[in-house]
Amino acid sequence: MWYRAVGCLVTLTLSLLTAPLTVTAQLRSPVPRIGILVPGTIPEGSNPLWEAFQQGLRDLGYVEGKNIVLEYRFAAGQRERLPELAAELVRLPVDVLVTAGAGVLAAKRATATIPIVFTVFADPVAEGLVASLARPGGNVTGLSMMAQDLAAKRLELLTEVVPGLRRMAILWNPGRPGHAIQIQEIQAASARGGIHLEVLEAHSPQEFDRAFRTMGEQGVGAAIIQDEALFYERTRIVTLAAQSHIPAIYGHRGYVDAGGLLSYGPNFTALHRRAATFVDKILKGAKPGDLPVEQPTTFALVINLKTAKALGLTMPPLLLFRADKVIQ
Repeated sequence: MWYRAVGCLVTLTLSLLTAPLTVTAQLRSPVPRIGILVPGTIPEGSNPLWEAFQQGLRDLGYVEGKNIVLEYRFAAGQRERLPELAAELVRLPVDVLVTAGAGVLAAKRATATIPIVFTVFADPVAEGLVASLARPGGNVTGLSMMAQDLAAKRLELLTEVVPGLRRMAILWNPGRPGHAIQIQEIQAASARGGIHLEVLEAHSPQEFDRAFRTMGEQGVGAAIIQDEALFYERTRIVTLAAQSHIPAIYGHRGYVDAGGLLSYGPNFTALHRRAATFVDKILKGAKPGDLPVEQPTTFALVINLKTAKALGLTMPPLLLFRADKVIQ
């Protein structure tokens, strides 16, 4: 009888040892799971940018719920929630983590092994996400915005819209060190043009009112609103600009659709759709560190004539001719 007891004990021991391995193996589904960390929220029930990403996946043959699973997490503009949400996606686990802006930094801190694809990021080299654009190294790659070049171009556009501009402001989030390079570019360009630049900070949406109040008190003639997921409250920002009677330029046409004056920047919809190709390559075995960071090749100028009229501005005919979209 004793050998039966020993046999049962051995069987029980082996089952206990192998049980955790079985559970672990069940954690990762045979269907690829893509984690999508969104710094902002879904405006009015939809998000055109992430819908473009999903369309990019469909174009490559991925059908949600059939051969791919999408796990969304929304921070709703609350930057402090990003680390928690990134960690949650890592624990699932996901096979690839896709995000943008400040979400990339949170994702990078959450994992050094799960591939991360950023759909939009200002300067991945300056913020230490990749070693270089050509050879990122590590577990991060994606699409950059050529932000440094865009900063000076937006200033140039503002001087066309507001003739004789001598005092302007730029609103940015100092929590993004990579954006400091853009600030330097704008400072240099404004100095060359004899324009005094007020650099204003917003660490959270609660500081928007103060920033625009300061613009009014300083008598600035125009403003640049930096690209930043923290500034996702577009309607509120363009409303403050209108109330302060300040012509402002933005990096995303969503602000102009919401009533902003003008925007100049890459096609964010195209960037999000393109990000799907990175996911596809990674799922097929490519290492993110070997996939070069891509930069946009097309940029769009969008102008809102209704807002221009409300501000008492007359858009130069040549600028209207160059515009990719004019909202009447």
